[in-house]
Amino acid sequence: MKKSLYFTQYSNRKTMLIKTYGAAVQGIDALIITIETVSENGVQFSLVGMADTAVKESYQRVVSAISQSGYKWPRRRTVVNLSPADVRKEGAAYDLPIAIGILAACEQISPSIPLDSFMIMGELSLDGSILPIKGVLPMAIKAREMGFKGMIVPVANATEAAVVNNLEVYGMSTLREVIEFATGKSVPTPVVVNTREEFARASAIFDCDFSEVKGQELVKRAFEVACAGGHNILMVGPPGAGKSMMAKRLPTILPPLTLAEALETTKIHSVAGKLRSGSRLMTSRPYRAPHHTISPVALVGGGANPAPGEISLAHNGVLFLDEFPEFSRQVLEVMRQPLEDRHITIARAKYTIDYPAGFMLVASMNPCPCGYYNHPTKECICSPGAVQKYLNKISGPLLDRIDLQVEIYPVAFDELSSKREGEKSAVMKRRVVVAREIQALRFAGERGIHSNAQMNSRLLRTHASIDREGLETLREAMTRLDMSARAYDRILKVARTIADLEQASSLIATADQTGATLSADALRAAVNTPILPHHLHEALSYRNLDRGNWGKTVDKAPF
Repeated sequence: MKKSLYFTQYSNRKTMLIKTYGAAVQGIDALIITIETVSENGVQFSLVGMADTAVKESYQRVVSAISQSGYKWPRRRTVVNLSPADVRKEGAAYDLPIAIGILAACEQISPSIPLDSFMIMGELSLDGSILPIKGVLPMAIKAREMGFKGMIVPVANATEAAVVNNLEVYGMSTLREVIEFATGKSVPTPVVVNTREEFARASAIFDCDFSEVKGQELVKRAFEVACAGGHNILMVGPPGAGKSMMAKRLPTILPPLTLAEALETTKIHSVAGKLRSGSRLMTSRPYRAPHHTISPVALVGGGANPAPGEISLAHNGVLFLDEFPEFSRQVLEVMRQPLEDRHITIARAKYTIDYPAGFMLVASMNPCPCGYYNHPTKECICSPGAVQKYLNKISGPLLDRIDLQVEIYPVAFDELSSKREGEKSAVMKRRVVVAREIQALRFAGERGIHSNAQMNSRLLRTHASIDREGLETLREAMTRLDMSARAYDRILKVARTIADLEQASSLIATADQTGATLSADALRAAVNTPILPHHLHEALSYRNLDRGNWGKTVDKAPF
């Protein structure tokens, strides 16, 4: 990297060029921005480099912050260039490097640290205090990648940046603190976060548990299957049946985030400005539940100042859509591509950005406008055809992308008043984790595929083959219910997960009896277990909204 301090001597004037370094966030990644400051004879101030209004307004903030810190605004011609000039710079995070560059260029300070070894970012208040900014984590990752020694950030963002190892991170509260550090008058201690120790120690603590749910064993089983394979799930049932209550408990049985997933998830929330002050790594999977009045842009991301949408904020976690048919048709349809590709490309006239969108969709809906179609005790008052019309608010292609479609019924009073406790989330989670470990071994050589729900056609042929009896069962179901080719693939994926869960239960029972831990050999032996007919029968029972099966009670299920 080039020196940050340059002198050019001209006849009777001296021109000084100072370079400081910052970053711009594009999508969820960062790009190095060089802030070049020239001070020479004259009085004009210019800021160039495709800056937006917030960046241009930094002049007023920087002038006041410099004055409040005990320094003077230079009475010289000052030019600040943000390079590369063809990349749009947005926000107030460039205030701090601009201020340091101006003070060094006009020789009010003489930095004793090499400015080209540090990335400097922060918004300045008029009194010289440094305010928190968005996107610090991807900036820190980029700084380490580009070989910077350290990073100077607002104190509120210090622990977030310190998650990145092998990078000195200094959290500063005021412009004066930064000046004293740059000139060697103070030697602050860098913020240190032991990422792996922090991640291992932190555990998600939930204030709810599946043991609190009375009854609904079939739905709880469907949730366990969905979490074990990363499948999308839709619940259909009357008001008060417990759809939202159970959806809120879904994160309690999801497998824990890996370190790589935690970093990626934290990075997305950092860019969106959703991290709390002083936050470090996100250690629990995100759970997003937007209201049904959400706009398409808020869901998928983008906007005048591009930001991740709800589907990206739910990456590596759960997106819960309550009152599914009440979402606008346009909002629902924009999810079709992300559900398949697990990422979203936002293409606009001025930018094209990719955001990750590997979320698990959990949705709930009433069976009809009045909410009581097929209710065991209450009569539906909807007109003929209203049930089908209500269901048609969700398009067939979108419904095909939801692997599990289950009906949920009200719990009987005797069961609701029972003091018997249901199965705890920890027990269900243990089976889910072992099933995911089996899948991790199965897809160890496949890039970007970690669960059964992500299998492509080639992997389906390899890992989800069925025998003659299973093939005949599936043929009869496809013919009677007029299912699509996508539904065929989804059934095989769910059946593969059910088989994995059966193996997980068997391995856990054996380990508990012998007192031994699960070995890699035992997990490896479970990778290639066949899909049996009863696995297919259960997978088919989760296709309740297929047109030929809709409205039938549980004991009349066709398979």
